[in-house]
Amino acid sequence: MYWIRRWLDQIHPLFAKGGPYQKYHAIYEMVDTFLYTPPDVTRTAPHVRDGIDLKRVMSYVVLAATPCILMALWNTGYQSHLAMQELGVIEAPGWRGIVLGMVGVGYDPSSIWDNVWHGFLYFLPIYVVTLAAGGFWEVLFAGVRNHEINEGFFVTSILYTLTLPASTPMWQVALGISFGVVIGKEVFGGTGKNFLNPALTGRAFLYFAYPAQMSGDAVWTAVDGFTGATALGASAIGGMEGIAEIGVTWMDAFLGVIQGSIGETSTLGCLIGAAFLIYTRVASYRIIFGVFIGMVVMTLILNAVGSDTNPMFAMPWHWHLVLGGFAFGMVYMATDPVSASMSDAGRWIFGVLIGVMTVLIRVVNPAFPEGIMLAILFANLFAPLIDWGVMKVNIRRRMRRTGERAG
Repeated sequence: MYWIRRWLDQIHPLFAKGGPYQKYHAIYEMVDTFLYTPPDVTRTAPHVRDGIDLKRVMSYVVLAATPCILMALWNTGYQSHLAMQELGVIEAPGWRGIVLGMVGVGYDPSSIWDNVWHGFLYFLPIYVVTLAAGGFWEVLFAGVRNHEINEGFFVTSILYTLTLPASTPMWQVALGISFGVVIGKEVFGGTGKNFLNPALTGRAFLYFAYPAQMSGDAVWTAVDGFTGATALGASAIGGMEGIAEIGVTWMDAFLGVIQGSIGETSTLGCLIGAAFLIYTRVASYRIIFGVFIGMVVMTLILNAVGSDTNPMFAMPWHWHLVLGGFAFGMVYMATDPVSASMSDAGRWIFGVLIGVMTVLIRVVNPAFPEGIMLAILFANLFAPLIDWGVMKVNIRRRMRRTGERAG
């Protein structure tokens, strides 16, 4: 790292103002600040909603997502190996089979090494395409606006990758992140000015534009010819009996040993990340607990109401917690400091709204059993209104106190 530091210092005049490559100064700064903390680190608000140092925030979020990434690598390979055994497939097709054969990796579901390597070969292409496509737009807009490129996109790229099925076509990966970066962030001015979460915006675009590749029984395990419903999809049809029929236990869902998007299945991994983000004060505990409370309260209400035609009314809250991407959205997506509410009271309201909306979408709307993605985007739209209402209430209380003192 010492020699990299010296090299960057030596070439800095080439990219500085007046240098032959000054138009590429933003790219130089991106490399420099990604590897090191420069002396001009941001100490005031890097964007209009938060005053914390941006580099520290993004670095901590990446660290907090590490448990989900590790689980994504293992579970993607594990689910693929189980499906290959069921179909009688002896090796992975295409270039993945060639690479696994070259490094001597087998297809044993009981082997952590085999599972992680196979899962890595699904995770890596999606992440590389995400970085290339999204990074292109980040560099383009930074060059046009003469802005520095910050670490925010690295977080967006990781979270976006973790929300996708392992079987997502690469061109759709590029299209989704392009939509999320350009329409969800850059058209509003870039980092700190977007009112929607860019990663969720890209994921939502893919879901509605290409539902066949983003939903159904054939997209969650990256093995051609294999179909299998997720636990949440099975519950939407048969309730708790449907989950029991596919052999999924609550502990399986809590640990993440189930089908689903690459990095959203492990509630345990998400909770480890949540503990780290709360401890470092990067994520608001008010939003996380607000989402959880809203989910529990709405679930208990629907449990009490009941339904003879909709088995989802009977699902208990502890199952809502571990199914789908609820925990992942609660920890990593809802806590986005830019698109969430910024007042303390507003964060509680914002979180509760997400929890309530998630359960309502899952239970009342059978066509969309997930819910957390749409709930967060819906709450993003109302975040400014929530903060405005909290501010008005505080002003009214202050004027009332002032009037009482004057009287």
